[in-house]
Amino acid sequence: MKQNGVRPEIHAAIANLQRLAELFRQRRGQLAQEAGLTEQQWHVLEEIATEHFMPSLFAKHRKRTPAAVSRVIRTLLDRKLVSVSVSAEDGRQRTYVLTPRGTKLLDALRESRRRAIDTVWMDLAPGDLAAFTRSSHALITRLEKYAARHQPAEE
Repeated sequence: MKQNGVRPEIHAAIANLQRLAELFRQRRGQLAQEAGLTEQQWHVLEEIATEHFMPSLFAKHRKRTPAAVSRVIRTLLDRKLVSVSVSAEDGRQRTYVLTPRGTKLLDALRESRRRAIDTVWMDLAPGDLAAFTRSSHALITRLEKYAARHQPAEE
């Protein structure tokens, strides 16, 4: 029977998706906490590891203020997980790199994440994974299109 004009299996699917998203968020928080980091610190460490880190772009992409990103960077500098120097190419820019301690911590985090993935995902049937991937991709595409049509007009 329909509930508010929507089939019950749709409500169940949405509830499962919401719970799955919450569990992913919760587990990421647990991994960060186990490493003695916040999720924001982990994000910044991952980005610095790419060797193309620019705090202003990071802030923009993460929808954070530059000041908030600076505070996270300061804590990572204080913990000696990253170091900063003046860019050789442009003296107005700063170059951020992981210290050996930061690299070790990030490697340990990645290993913890790999073990979690192995435990949860590896014994799922390939067909089930393929079906999940197809269905989730289709939902993502539909949600992105729907959201794009309902964006408020920019002034």
